[in-house]
Amino acid sequence: MAAPGRRADVSASSASPSPAGAAGASGGRRLLRTQTVGNLGESIFDSEVVPSSLVEIAPILRVANEVEATNPRVAYLCRFYAFEKAHRLDPTSSGRGVRQFKTALLQRLERENDPTLKGRVHQSDAREMQRFYREYYKKYIQALQNAADKADRALLTKAYQTAAVLFEVLKAVNVSQSVEVDQAILDTHNKVEEKKKLYVPYNILPLDPESTDQAIMLYPEIKAAVYALRNIRGLPWPKDHEKKSDEKSTGKDLLDWLQAMFGFQKDNVSNQREHLILLLANSHIRQIPKADQQPKLDDRALDAVMKKLFKNYKKWCKYLGRKSSLWLPTIQQEVQQRKLLYMGLYLLIWGEAANLRFMPECLCYIYHHMAFELYGMLAGNVSPMTGENVKPAYGGDEEAFLMKVVTPIYKVIEKEAERSKTIKSKHSHWRNYDDLNEYFWSVDCFRLGWPMRADADFFKTPKDAYPNRLNGESTSTGSVHWMGKVNFVEIRSFWHIFRSFDRMWIFLILSLQAMIIIAWNGGTPSDIFDAGVFKQVLSIFITAAVLKLGQAILDIVFGWKARRSMSFAVKLRYVLKLISAAAWVVILPVTYAYTWENPTGLARTIKSWLGDGRNQPSLYILAVVIYLAPNMLAAVLFLFPFLRRFLESSNVKVITFMMWWSQPRLFVGRGMHEGAFSLFKYTMFWVLLLALKLTVSFYIEIKPLVQPTKDIMREPIRTFQWHEFFPHGTNNIGVVIALWAPIILVYFMDTQIWYALFSTLIGGIYGAYRRLGEVNCFLGPQNQIRTLGMLRSRFESLPVAFNERLIPSDANKSRGFRAAFSRKPKASGDEKENDKRAARFAQMWNLIITSFREEDLIDNREMDLLLVPYCKDRELNIFQWPPFLLASKIPIALDMAADSGGKDRDLTKRMLSDPYFSFAIRECYASFKNIVNTLVFGQREKIVLKEIFDIVDKHIEEGTLIRDLNMRSLPALSKKFVDLLELLQKNKEEDLGQVVILFQDMLEVVTRDIIEEELSGVLDSMHGGSSRKHEGITPLDQQDQLFTKAIKFPMEESNAWTEKIKRLHLLLTVKESAMDVPTNLDARRRISFFANSLFMEMPNAPKVRNMLPFSVLTPYYKEDVLFSSHNLEEPNEDGVSILFYLQKIYPDEWKNFLERVERKNEEELREDEELEEELRLWASYRGQTLTRTVRGMMYYRKALELQAFLDMAKDDDLMEGYRATELMSEDSQLMTQCKAIADMKFTYVVSCQQYGIQKRSGEACAHDILKLMTTYPSLRVAYIDEVEAPSQERNKKVEKVYYSALVKASVTKPNEPGQSLDQVIYKIKLPGNAILGEGKPENQNHAIIFTRGECLQTIDMNQEHYMEEALKMRNLLEEFKEKHDGVRYPSILGVREHIFTGSVSSLAWFMSNQETSFVTIGQRVLANPLRVRFHYGHPDIFDRLFHLTRGGVSKASKIINLSEDIFAGFNSTLREGNVTHHEYMQVGKGRDVGLNQISLFEAKIANGNGEQTLSRDIYRLGHRFDFFRMLSCYYTTIGFYFSTMITVWTVYVFLYGRLYLVLSGLDEALATGKRFVHNAPLQVALASESFVQLGFLMALPMMMEIGLERGFRTALSDFVLMQLQLASVFFTFSLGTKTHYYGKTLLHGGAEYRATGRGFVVFHAKFADNYRLYSRSHFVKGIELMILLVVYEIFGQSYRGAITYLFITISMWFMVGTWLFAPFLFNPSGFEWQKIVDDWTDWHKWISNRGGIGVAPEKSWESWWEKEQEPLRHSGKRGTIVEIVLALRFFIYQYGLVYHLEITKRLTKDSRSVLVYCFSWVVIFVILLVMKTVSVGRRRFSAEFQLVFRLIKGLIFITFISIIIILITIPGMTVRDIFVCILAFMPTGWGFLLIAQAMKPAIQKIGLWGSIKALARGYEILMGLLLFTPIAFLAWFPFVSEFQTRMLFNQAFSRGLQISRILGGHKKDRAARNKE
Repeated sequence: MAAPGRRADVSASSASPSPAGAAGASGGRRLLRTQTVGNLGESIFDSEVVPSSLVEIAPILRVANEVEATNPRVAYLCRFYAFEKAHRLDPTSSGRGVRQFKTALLQRLERENDPTLKGRVHQSDAREMQRFYREYYKKYIQALQNAADKADRALLTKAYQTAAVLFEVLKAVNVSQSVEVDQAILDTHNKVEEKKKLYVPYNILPLDPESTDQAIMLYPEIKAAVYALRNIRGLPWPKDHEKKSDEKSTGKDLLDWLQAMFGFQKDNVSNQREHLILLLANSHIRQIPKADQQPKLDDRALDAVMKKLFKNYKKWCKYLGRKSSLWLPTIQQEVQQRKLLYMGLYLLIWGEAANLRFMPECLCYIYHHMAFELYGMLAGNVSPMTGENVKPAYGGDEEAFLMKVVTPIYKVIEKEAERSKTIKSKHSHWRNYDDLNEYFWSVDCFRLGWPMRADADFFKTPKDAYPNRLNGESTSTGSVHWMGKVNFVEIRSFWHIFRSFDRMWIFLILSLQAMIIIAWNGGTPSDIFDAGVFKQVLSIFITAAVLKLGQAILDIVFGWKARRSMSFAVKLRYVLKLISAAAWVVILPVTYAYTWENPTGLARTIKSWLGDGRNQPSLYILAVVIYLAPNMLAAVLFLFPFLRRFLESSNVKVITFMMWWSQPRLFVGRGMHEGAFSLFKYTMFWVLLLALKLTVSFYIEIKPLVQPTKDIMREPIRTFQWHEFFPHGTNNIGVVIALWAPIILVYFMDTQIWYALFSTLIGGIYGAYRRLGEVNCFLGPQNQIRTLGMLRSRFESLPVAFNERLIPSDANKSRGFRAAFSRKPKASGDEKENDKRAARFAQMWNLIITSFREEDLIDNREMDLLLVPYCKDRELNIFQWPPFLLASKIPIALDMAADSGGKDRDLTKRMLSDPYFSFAIRECYASFKNIVNTLVFGQREKIVLKEIFDIVDKHIEEGTLIRDLNMRSLPALSKKFVDLLELLQKNKEEDLGQVVILFQDMLEVVTRDIIEEELSGVLDSMHGGSSRKHEGITPLDQQDQLFTKAIKFPMEESNAWTEKIKRLHLLLTVKESAMDVPTNLDARRRISFFANSLFMEMPNAPKVRNMLPFSVLTPYYKEDVLFSSHNLEEPNEDGVSILFYLQKIYPDEWKNFLERVERKNEEELREDEELEEELRLWASYRGQTLTRTVRGMMYYRKALELQAFLDMAKDDDLMEGYRATELMSEDSQLMTQCKAIADMKFTYVVSCQQYGIQKRSGEACAHDILKLMTTYPSLRVAYIDEVEAPSQERNKKVEKVYYSALVKASVTKPNEPGQSLDQVIYKIKLPGNAILGEGKPENQNHAIIFTRGECLQTIDMNQEHYMEEALKMRNLLEEFKEKHDGVRYPSILGVREHIFTGSVSSLAWFMSNQETSFVTIGQRVLANPLRVRFHYGHPDIFDRLFHLTRGGVSKASKIINLSEDIFAGFNSTLREGNVTHHEYMQVGKGRDVGLNQISLFEAKIANGNGEQTLSRDIYRLGHRFDFFRMLSCYYTTIGFYFSTMITVWTVYVFLYGRLYLVLSGLDEALATGKRFVHNAPLQVALASESFVQLGFLMALPMMMEIGLERGFRTALSDFVLMQLQLASVFFTFSLGTKTHYYGKTLLHGGAEYRATGRGFVVFHAKFADNYRLYSRSHFVKGIELMILLVVYEIFGQSYRGAITYLFITISMWFMVGTWLFAPFLFNPSGFEWQKIVDDWTDWHKWISNRGGIGVAPEKSWESWWEKEQEPLRHSGKRGTIVEIVLALRFFIYQYGLVYHLEITKRLTKDSRSVLVYCFSWVVIFVILLVMKTVSVGRRRFSAEFQLVFRLIKGLIFITFISIIIILITIPGMTVRDIFVCILAFMPTGWGFLLIAQAMKPAIQKIGLWGSIKALARGYEILMGLLLFTPIAFLAWFPFVSEFQTRMLFNQAFSRGLQISRILGGHKKDRAARNKE
């Protein structure tokens, strides 16, 4: 080591790798360049900010920071050593950031050398180090060694690590100064090294031998599991293993043996060891509730876990017809060991499988072979090849499993994922996770072999297959035999909707056909019994056969790319299906033709071909019966679901052959059928719904149209106004189509409306039945609490409900329980039970109330009013209710008594009507008595007091109190007593005199005024004989003697005493009634919901020790963790900071916060540095931050600790209370036990994907995450660590190594030096980058191995939880033990949510109402009766073992699994899971609040639904569900989006149909001929369309839910308010968003995860932003519809009234207006003149900027325009063709309108000639040519010949004007003609643009792309102007802006948010400040 203090060379040019030697001049100069780095302040040197390739030096820098305070020189030496080591690790400084790091460190060393030299004690550094090392060992390690405390163990672990680093530095210093190290120090070091190996940081269980006395290790169930795992008798260890020390002392266990044999990673083994122990222990304690002390693991517990773990594996083996590898030995003693080995092996494989965890059957394959090897080794099998004992194929070297098993398969996934990026939208060209996994669903997978063959099909990726084919070379197929997709191909096409749900579409089409036939032939359903009609109706089977044929063809076309991997049976089935479908298409029409006597049309031709036989109707009937046979069989099976389940799940060859025809045999989707009762429920739902729908459709849509259709078809019209290509067509078929098309579309869509109605109704009834909210007032008034008023009046029933619901049942076995709090005194035996119940209630209730206070929902006074005394006051002997129930009762009673005048009628009446009245009086009297008696200790005084109280008690008993005593002075007595209480609260010694006086005064009041007659005798006797009676008044001097020396004061303080005083003071002084406590709306909502939920059905609570253990997992990427001070104060453009905004939205909570930190206002708050942190927390708890989520989830732990305490506490502890125990928790053994149990049952892992990178780059969020870990010590953070492996050679690429790491906060005692840092618990190496697919599921997947327990709750970053809800978790988990449909246990429990962002703005309110109705009433109906609830990324709880063996809690394939959450639900259902929904618990959730965020969110969901439509999961569900459940599945997933799309299509089809009629002149001819006046069915169709469009579909369930929970009057007023705030505008707008993105995804792809940014939106979005976001989805479509409506208006008006026009088109005009202007309407300050001006300049800049490589779409129009077309690039031929065909619609305008020009009629003889149309094209080409000339001219001439160019432009302009003038004067062209020309030619140009964009490559070859771009820009400018003009116009009027602010922020207005001040006033303040 270089002598300390000398500069070491950091430059990469240093020749020798050793850093010694002085730096040359060049080195010195080189340093100057980065001089600044070192001067950034030492904070950058925080030991965490280290480049990833130097990660090994971080511990040394940590130690340096730790010892800095005590010995700066040692810190310096540590840093110097770290620098040397860094240079050794990366001599060439090739890693990222290494050079800057070394330079900065070196500069720091130079600065610190001299100052630290002065401070050292010894002469040399070596001595100094040795001295310090000895001291450190003595002070930290020896002192701590004897402690058994958990915190001390953590400190000891840290001390050993520090000591080891110090020794490393010491050795280096000694070597550099050639000094020997002391032997004593060497011995010490050896001891430290040994201990350091044992004391590793642990997660939950400290498993080292010295920690056996830790609380959690003392539980018998943990001991039993550990003991069972350590049974390694008879295992054959590898040879090199036995040389190491003997196994007993090192505590080896079964997992260590598996590691030695199979080569698992050490940390993976530690992680899974803890996992397995906890699983077994928790299962064990549930099997044997009374755990014995001797640890023996229960076999039932083992089997229970094993059954769950291997269920999927055994099923897989059966499916493939293989024997499972789980062989058990015959010797009974070894069975348990063998089972544990099998389980351990599975968990170890799973724990290291990385991305393979998404492929559960691939894991089964690996496990199958490894378990077989395990069995071979244990059975001592001999390999036939080598003759030696069997060894694992891949050996047991370090990391062998990762390198040889996981990595090869991972590489395949990685290569396929790479392809997905190059071929963006084509799923068919690469294999996703599902394809790779499904390879293992066929027996062919065993061809892979074991060890796996590297040349197997599976490993081949088509990297060179495609490029070569493009160049025309054909490669030899052998080398690139890509196996293609497996089982299913995701192809972009709308046909998927038909293919996945073919049964539904066939049903709808056949029903339509039958209804039309009936309506055509008479029109009443009874006509079907007419033979002729019936025969015609039977033709529907022919239609069915044709549709079936279509389905068969689709199957083959869509499955083509998967043909390579298909088995012969599947291929055969496809071919046979096609042949049979084709055969039926022939047979049915032929036999049908023979049923007619005199056939017409098609039947006649068929007969003429096949010979005229006699008609034989029976033949057709026979054919139909045969054709329907399979359906009949299916119907029988449908009625007996258990039979169907059995047949589908069976693996018997005969049965599989029978089932083969009905559907291909698959590993998933078998046996999903529900129980008979569930089946009955959802069948009834759909039968009623369909019956109603078909009836309404028949009578309102179809029947009225039949007569007009017949009229139209009767006489063909020949008067056309344009050139008709088919003038001799007979039936006016065009008119018929235009008429029927919208009706038919509505027919296919309106089921969705009926579904909304029915589900609302059923959801409402079911919710009421479940005791949800208001409706229960009818069901059972005593059991429902909806508002605070109800809570008050029924508070008495709460303690009972608490104890019944939230306390384990053995505590309340006695069923005389309802009487627990009744007013009748019970026998004394029960008294104790009652006290216990009261105590338990008090503990829980108070925990909830204090959590409200901590969250600042209530202030201190409200908290005092709401709390119940923690422990029962033994002396009072009455139940004490919370003061808010008793408030103001006493002052009223006093007044009534004083005014009673001896009559007690009023008082008695009042006491009878209000029970709390008498409770208050009794408690006050009892407390008064108690306090007075406690304070007085003198004998004389006691006698007097006893006498007085006896008299009063006697009167009370006789009921003569008011009559006989004088009550007028009672208020005076009360006032004195209140004064006394105030003195007692102060409790100061100097007040003693006043206390005495008060006592004397009170006695005087009592004796003189209240009880004068009866007391005189007593007082006289006290004062020596009764001879002197001065009318009953004792002389003052003698009375003075009373109380002077008889009062205990000050009192010694105790919790119970102060509480009692405070409480009594409240009762006596609170005058106003506490009706509005708590005032905060959120607190009210929560308390009411919680109280109400206790009366709902829920399972009984088990004891905490017996409950199911669970974990919570939150994926986090880069969102806000905690708002920084800068964030909070930084004003936006309107001068509004987040803090200001929050203070205005939550004024009461801000006030409560100031009260909590004891400050008066913000200025005082700012003065205190420490409160800065509190302020940041306060704000963060009101945003959507990680801090809020973590706080909420950590309530679980708090709740569990309290519940464990209540379970385990002895009576005395219970009466003392949980708070008392918590206060002394440091040394309370009970608390330690409670914490240990909480550890065993609950784990919270936040998966902060980038934490490692964030930490190394010193980002603030890493610091905040660390702060969270220190605040909540049991929080764990998992992250993916990217480490650069430094390469020794210069030119070699730096390789990255990835790890899954889990960290916790390192525990420091408060007064210890050193920073609070994190420590790594596990670090498991990954085969490569973990993020291959969608980010969130990959992030969840990497962290899932660190979760524990049997249940897993998935929580997103935008959720929160509440203390009171956390108390119900153990009840909820019990649901996993019940079969909910009578068939299977739940695999996912759904929970409801509360959307907490509703108060921000009116949009946020709409959104939160819509979301709330979905997560409550929507999911209630989905789960029951429909049984199709999936998982929606809500706070659902997964059966963890079920899902970890079946592919995890989400799917992760890129793009196709964009909505990753719902696929978890699909997967769960397909794999025979069951998803339920529970209403008694709720979790908070945040939603987006601004229009742009909401639109991005809806776009993401619509994209996701588009991808779902293509997915195999939806296809399988559509085919494997029975008919009615399939309907439920369709209408609640993709059907909703498709119906939304049909709604928009209806408008288009209607308007284009009208356009055709109007322009062709048919419309006029029909109307003037008076044959067709029938608009009724059209109006019905359009009404149902607008029903959807205006958002009534959303509003129905919303109103029902609000009605249920808050009353129907509230619901109605909310609805009206929403309409006034333009909710229908918002819903119509979002309709456009859904339609656009859903359709676009299906056609071209382009789905992506859209980060919406969940901030507070009070900022103004620029016009250009809105334009970019909405131009394609809304503006273009809105303008197109507007043109259609205008054309309809101009050319259709002459013969039709304005009223009909308005009635028919009003909703369409509404849609147009909404789509064009909603973004500006909902944009804060969207109509403020200054903003408008800024927006215009910004937009102008954007549109004129040139694009180019690297120019962001936000910066330039060109870049944006190119990016918009990107999906077209990838969409393939089909997408391009569809796009071109759709664009052709824009040419209709020109064709139709040209013939309507006045000028055409004047100029041409035959105004209907084709030439007119041709000439219009000439005009267009001339215009385009002129434009092209100008642009070419600009490029060529504008520089040199500027004048010439200007002249040419001028000439063109003059020519243009003159042409127009000539046209107007000579042929008489009118202004209307000019307008019509614009309407005709603009769409044509747009159509050109669309076609050109679709054919971009071709256009680029011709060289016209530049012109197309120019044309496009022209159109965009026009559109921008069209939108901008009205907005600018409105902005002139100031009241518009005012109105808009009102409308947008109404919610917040009502909560005191003065937006006007927000948007205006703050600016003035700022301006003023700036002047100063």
